Amino acid sequence: MVGLAGAAIGGFGSFMTSWLTVRAQLSQKIRSEARSRRELVYTDFIKEATRLFGDALGHEREDVSDLVTLYALVAKMRLIAPSDVIERAEYVVDSIVSAYLGPNRTLHQLREFAKEGGMDPLRQFSEACRTELNRFGDA
Repeated sequence: MVGLAGAAIGGFGSFMTSWLTVRAQLSQKIRSEARSRRELVYTDFIKEATRLFGDALGHEREDVSDLVTLYALVAKMRLIAPSDVIERAEYVVDSIVSAYLGPNRTLHQLREFAKEGGMDPLRQFSEACRTELNRFGDA
């Protein structure tokens, strides 16, 4: 009887070890996939925002059709990102809209604008994204 109890305890211990290992691996996989999804949305937003900001500095526009993709990316972020990342993304969109509504800039004006720090509306967004992605650890 003691032998049977020992075998049962040993089997249960082995089962628990295996179960905990699989659970830890699954948890890590879920975290890695969540990080990858966020990283993809964030990089897509950065690419689109950079393209539009560059265009906005040299063109005045009243048409918002070019901004649709950017707004769609912000909407995706609202599903997965913390509020500080979303707030920074909205600031970027506002900066782009303001640049489109403003006058075209000459090369001299762009240089002054850059010295004032206006050429990097994505900085705070990128920093908020990095902070948030670091919560997931290395992918």
